[in-house]
Amino acid sequence: MGELRRDYQCIVIKIGASILVNTAVISQLIAQIADLLRQRRRVILVSSGAIAYGMRVLGLRSRPTKLSSLQAAASLGQSELIQLYRKSFSNYNVKCAQILLTWDDFDDRSRYLNARNTLQALLNWGVLPIINENDTVSVDEIKFGDNDRLSALVANLIDADILIILSDVEGLLEPETSRVIRVVSKITTRIERYASSSDKAISVGGMRTKISAAKIAMQSQIPCLIVNGKKHNVLSTALTDPLNAGTLFLPAEARITARKKWLIFCSRPKGKIYVDRGAREALLSGKSLLTVGVVRLEGNFIKGDIVDVVDQAGNGFARGKVSFSAQDLDKVKGKQKMKEVVHRDNLVIT
Repeated sequence: MGELRRDYQCIVIKIGASILVNTAVISQLIAQIADLLRQRRRVILVSSGAIAYGMRVLGLRSRPTKLSSLQAAASLGQSELIQLYRKSFSNYNVKCAQILLTWDDFDDRSRYLNARNTLQALLNWGVLPIINENDTVSVDEIKFGDNDRLSALVANLIDADILIILSDVEGLLEPETSRVIRVVSKITTRIERYASSSDKAISVGGMRTKISAAKIAMQSQIPCLIVNGKKHNVLSTALTDPLNAGTLFLPAEARITARKKWLIFCSRPKGKIYVDRGAREALLSGKSLLTVGVVRLEGNFIKGDIVDVVDQAGNGFARGKVSFSAQDLDKVKGKQKMKEVVHRDNLVIT
């Protein structure tokens, strides 16, 4: 695992809906975040709660199930949420900027880079970016929910020093003993079994989505902490004593380029390319994908799209930017012309 640093200067903090409904807790967290900003640290806040706040305004006790009702609740609650943040942070002379993101902002490389540049500019000005998924219009985001994955993607986007996920539990618990697992160096099937989905009325997240977020952070060489956001001075403890604050997921050692991080975590593949055994071995040894190794295709992708590369059994093992459209590649697949389908510089082993 990668080395654990302690001078965390760029911090992504994710606040869940279950934390936001507690007025005393959120006031305490806002004071802690303001203190971090006074220390000239760069902080990004990823906040759930739009639907929960909309439910509160409407007097709803349980989360709506109809998509249009979810979107309507989100549109109402988002304005309530940002007003809360702006009013609360103004007491500490902290300026806030609202950023609403969808999967398209990550999937499109130019929009991805624009989002990063915008965040960098805000951080350079000492402004606190407050990010939420655009639940009002995004079907995928509402299905995904709870912003855990988004917080990891934002941490990856901005190359954060640490991701802190504030939950209403102490961390990942070992079911047999109910003890908190303090350090995780690898996401195993055993660790994944310990996670369970949420049954809360106001959210759709849970430890399962937090584990998924931690996996992204770890592979991005970013430590991830899952801690109880209701505890006193939780952020100070998380940054000074991360090994005992909750559950710490250690960063991986292997380093990959920013572009390849985007390929793995942020791009949405438009199709699949099935390859033979020889092509798979060549890709795993660092070579480009050639037409001769292509067996069959799925999807109607075009030149420049991102595709998954899978073996003949359908097991995905790589992802890359394709140099052919599906129509053109279908004509030359398996041919001995040795044309590059995916160049090794545009391919990452997943």
